[in-house]
Amino acid sequence: MLFGQRIKEERLKRGLSQQELGDLLHVSKVSVCGYEKGTRTPSLETFNKLIEILGMTSDYALGNDVRVICEEDESYTTKLSKEDINIIQELKKNPMLYHKFCEDPKRVIDVINRKINF
Repeated sequence: MLFGQRIKEERLKRGLSQQELGDLLHVSKVSVCGYEKGTRTPSLETFNKLIEILGMTSDYALGNDVRVICEEDESYTTKLSKEDINIIQELKKNPMLYHKFCEDPKRVIDVINRKINF
């Protein structure tokens, strides 16, 4: 879903409608809407055109825009989205909840899903 949110944000920043972006990509407005909602995935060719038109990097579009260094081994790095980092920071503000997530993340997610009826 992050990919879709970022496409929409960048499209709106440039004042483009879904139809206008679709025309530039040679796809339908429905396809652009699907990309933004996360119900469709662009082809590699369309993805490359999309990030070029919107002036994004592929890392940013895919949510890999912040370089993270492993605490124990500085030679190991990975990339996370700013949104993922915000979630982790908020979890760490509640040590008991953070600890529960670390112990059994799937179980905690299942409990949350049941509570909010997803």
